Amino acid sequence: MAGTVTTFAYIYRDPLLEPITEDWCWEMPCDRLYQDLGQRQQWQQLWDDCQTAQPQQLLLRTLEELGDTAIEVGDRLEKLEALGIEVIAAKQAYRTSANNTKAHLLKLLAVIAENQRCNRLRQGHARNRLNALPPPGKAPLQAYRRGKDRYLLDRSTAPVVKDFCDRFLLYGSLRGAVRYLEKRYGKKISASTGRRWLTSPVYRGDLLYQNQDILRNTHSAILSREEAAQIDRLLRRNGRLPARTASAPRSLAGLTLCAQCQSPMTITRARGRGQSKEYLYLRPARCPLQPHCRALSYEKILEATIDRICNDLPSAVAELNLPNLSTIKAGITSKIEQKEAVLSQLPSLQATGILDEDTALLRAYTLRVSLLNCRID
Repeated sequence: MAGTVTTFAYIYRDPLLEPITEDWCWEMPCDRLYQDLGQRQQWQQLWDDCQTAQPQQLLLRTLEELGDTAIEVGDRLEKLEALGIEVIAAKQAYRTSANNTKAHLLKLLAVIAENQRCNRLRQGHARNRLNALPPPGKAPLQAYRRGKDRYLLDRSTAPVVKDFCDRFLLYGSLRGAVRYLEKRYGKKISASTGRRWLTSPVYRGDLLYQNQDILRNTHSAILSREEAAQIDRLLRRNGRLPARTASAPRSLAGLTLCAQCQSPMTITRARGRGQSKEYLYLRPARCPLQPHCRALSYEKILEATIDRICNDLPSAVAELNLPNLSTIKAGITSKIEQKEAVLSQLPSLQATGILDEDTALLRAYTLRVSLLNCRID
């Protein structure tokens, strides 16, 4: 039986850094596959089997999977090759029988040492995520400062951000809120910065990590869930309109066409000589007719538009075949309750020894991230 086993394969995965469900396809068939997840029990079994049922080849993805340090990798690689086992690292194009020189191996070990140093930093960041700690660096955007284990509201800047968001909620105009911020507080920001403020998970009480995972309710929020949902709806609505139309101070800007020439209409202002009252008109921008179509009173068109909407909207909504929102809400609520129930069971499972601390933290983190997809807007 021992003579038929010629090729072993070994995979080491760190659950903090690599998805445990990722498959790996070897370029050649292997007789035995050993896999470790976070710890190296299977490595010890592999080493024992290499001495009793000595294989001809050992397949690896990378050499650094042999150990946690470059010294450990080099020592284990030397012991395997001393047994006459050919070590093949698929991702690093390393093969014992390929006349790899000592200088090449030393260079490769230096690269491994640097990779493992980076992995230790990533592991530290991953453990912070599992414990719902903020990512490294200062607090992002405005309105927060970094505390010991969470973001804290900055009492001097948080009201400014809140006022900006309230202004957008009131009028639905991003550029209008940007202009308001500059006029009221003397703070000049771009429209793209304003959009980042409106959509930032941090302002909604959540943490956003570099891998784009989001944890909910980790610190004090500037925006409530209801306000955040309304902001998202307004931004989606504005996304279907030209940028200038969505932020224009006039309701009909960019939305009207001349019934005769089909030219888009622009809003013009006029003021009588010596008068303070201002008059607004809708005028065709590119009228091809001669004579040109006449300008129309903005106020009359706006009133007629509002009356038409009030008359047509109820019947249009009544004809829509909308889904049963109560059923959808009940289904989402049920999913949230199920996940929260599993979360509440994790401490008892850890206390009884069914789950170790690392596994419990990883499972809790996965559940908290998945809860974001079950939110009710």
